[in-house]
Amino acid sequence: MDLATQPLKDKRRDAYYWRLLATAASFALFGAGGLCLRLVIFPLLSCLPGDAQLHRQRARRTIGRLFWFFIRFMARTGVLTYKVEGAENLGRPGQLIIANHPSLIDVVFLIGLVRNANCVVKQSLWKNPFTRGPLRSTQYISNDGSMDMLDAAAQALQNGQTLIIFPEGTRTRPGQPPAFHRGAAAIALRGAKIVTPVIITVSPTTLTKAQPWYRIPSRRAHFSLRVGADIDPQAFVELGPPPQASRKLNDYLHHYFIKELAEDERSTTRPAA
Repeated sequence: MDLATQPLKDKRRDAYYWRLLATAASFALFGAGGLCLRLVIFPLLSCLPGDAQLHRQRARRTIGRLFWFFIRFMARTGVLTYKVEGAENLGRPGQLIIANHPSLIDVVFLIGLVRNANCVVKQSLWKNPFTRGPLRSTQYISNDGSMDMLDAAAQALQNGQTLIIFPEGTRTRPGQPPAFHRGAAAIALRGAKIVTPVIITVSPTTLTKAQPWYRIPSRRAHFSLRVGADIDPQAFVELGPPPQASRKLNDYLHHYFIKELAEDERSTTRPAA
């Protein structure tokens, strides 16, 4: 299944100052939505009947729907365009989704697409007043680098959850290849039934690390999310003891993403026949 936005025909919608205003509106909407979730929506959801698992599922699906609404809002207002290839292969039980991280809103895309997924998120978000309430309700996993984090992630996969993780731990610096930490590979070997890579490209780059929201590109950014072929973690378990197997899987993933990103870059710069 391919999901894509069509290029807007009205060139005025691609104007710099219009997109700057729309970007500001998008960030304001995101912040207001986070507070509304914390103060209104999640307290109301907690009053509904059901066990802890059902409450968690409701919270995650609510976040997923709102994230996808946010993406559509940014697309409709001309901030960005996007294309998603292979979304039907996401969301399976015990699936570890591994993605590179070129932009601030990569996680918004993926959670919007996989609405009942768990996610490993950076620790600082648990202290942010706009995000800490939703994180508690969804029971996402804090990326604090501890063994408890690895155990929680592996346990979530063993329990049949879908888990999203960004092995870089932070956004890729423009012009540099992704650098993967070994934690994602260790989690995959300990709990994943299947590993599915998602290759994300953004052209031109926007919302990168240390880049303020108002420094928008000269034209609309296009986000491309391409779901790659499944990887069987058991094939790496047999290669040696856990540290060695983890290193080999991490190396494989690292080289895989570098190769796929390079191919995507060549295809976008290749002149049309």
